[in-house]
Amino acid sequence: MDPNAVVTGDLARAIATLALELGKPVSVLLDRRGRVVTVAAADAEATPVPPRAGEAESRLRGLRLVHVHPGGGDLSNGDLTALFLGRLDAVVAVEAFGDPGTPIELGAVHVATVAPPSSEEEDWIIDPPAMMRTVENDDFLGRVRALEEEMARSAGARSVKRTSQERAVLIGLDTGDGSDAAGRLDELAELVRSAGATVAKMEMQQRGRPDPKTLIGRGKLRDLVSLAYHEDADLLVFDRELNPAQAREIEEATRLKVLDRTQVILDIFAQNARGREAQVQVELAQLQYALPRLVGRGARYSRLGGGIGTRGPGETKLEVDRRRIRDRITALQEEVDRISEQRQRTRRNRTEAATPVVALVGYTNAGKSTLFNALAKSDALSRNALFATLRPTSREGWLPALGAWGGKVIYTDTVGFIRDLPKELVDAFRATLEELDDADVLLHVVDGAAPGAPDRVVAVERILDALALRPPRSVVINKADAMDASTRLDLELRYDAVSVSAQTGEGLDALKAQLAAWIEGDAHVPLPDDPAAAWGVVTQES
Repeated sequence: MDPNAVVTGDLARAIATLALELGKPVSVLLDRRGRVVTVAAADAEATPVPPRAGEAESRLRGLRLVHVHPGGGDLSNGDLTALFLGRLDAVVAVEAFGDPGTPIELGAVHVATVAPPSSEEEDWIIDPPAMMRTVENDDFLGRVRALEEEMARSAGARSVKRTSQERAVLIGLDTGDGSDAAGRLDELAELVRSAGATVAKMEMQQRGRPDPKTLIGRGKLRDLVSLAYHEDADLLVFDRELNPAQAREIEEATRLKVLDRTQVILDIFAQNARGREAQVQVELAQLQYALPRLVGRGARYSRLGGGIGTRGPGETKLEVDRRRIRDRITALQEEVDRISEQRQRTRRNRTEAATPVVALVGYTNAGKSTLFNALAKSDALSRNALFATLRPTSREGWLPALGAWGGKVIYTDTVGFIRDLPKELVDAFRATLEELDDADVLLHVVDGAAPGAPDRVVAVERILDALALRPPRSVVINKADAMDASTRLDLELRYDAVSVSAQTGEGLDALKAQLAAWIEGDAHVPLPDDPAAAWGVVTQES
């Protein structure tokens, strides 16, 4: 076909004849030299578009899709979705009238092209309906070149403004079950920023229940692709954990990089893993998460599974990859066991020395490391970032009110927790967290200035309960200098706790006196199994 023509009458009649004979829609993909690349017995949305490696943001796919609408009709939503997601040069729909075996009569031609990002909310440009003789004499290639130049200018302007950081669109899901969906989405934004990306936009989807295939529904996915296009975003980040099938489905539907909450947390842990111990445990968690998500032909074609089509020499590449990951997981688990044994010896030595141990636990970024430095007069890493501490750190300190042991005490700073902490991370760090079981007191540090502090308390207590830790727990409200008086009083009464400011030193003397009383057994009774009920914690679930 003449490449400058949008479509020709001969091609349109051939497509219409096929569609009528088959009783199915027929779509044709043409390249910019006018050659037919693909013929599909499918509508525009279901027509497979071949991938192109190294595709630049400022370039279209170099393909136009032509199909007919028997009996007339404008461009459908499916036509426009195929145009936008496929980055096609154009989608062309030709009205055709006739019956099988009779001459085909052609009607109006409908053409749509992708809109450049500078058009803000518009995803496509739809031409007014035209007659065949008009589009046959059009300068289509000149129009495509002009569109790509505009897209290149828009991409260049945006690249000047943006940094090297990835830009993310965040997606939360509110099923109306009473959970704090908005709070979770805000927390996801904090996680994404800690991972080093920029939050371009946050979206909340309201659904009665998650979609089993795409979590949020295909209609919402199309909206997200448009949003990512106009926000110059590189990836979609979901607050819920995606199963392997959902992740693949969303990536195929959007052609964007897709992450879930667990992957973001694992990435932050990987960035902050400094010592060998932390690196081993983070790698173990990553591989345990990745193993069931390896993309391949699936278990049906596994040579190990048996059956027709599975016999033959050697392993598939997928099975080789899985075997290598399993071998690596086994080696890492053995190293974690060695770490656990080494920690047990250290704890035995500490127990024999009979020095009391105070372990600081709490939600991530609650100020544990800052409080640890203030209590132990240490210089451990302390940053306003999530999961800055991964490797437990112990330092000797002094409690003047502690009569026994000469006032000496050992403080231990630990990894922070978060709601829905990935199981892989809990399992990988179990050797590290075992150290908490030998503490005399677990000092639960709460960020009193953070919104939803009671919900964070409950999240931490659930993890501690799941670890079946025996030591008594005491709550301390941190960041008193950033709290208003009413919030501070409410949290102190709710948890029978002392308020401190690790930054300014306010309340540290009172905290040390309470810790001494706890260690000597003269203070409060251990916290109950259900702290939410005992403290009257008001959560979204209750």
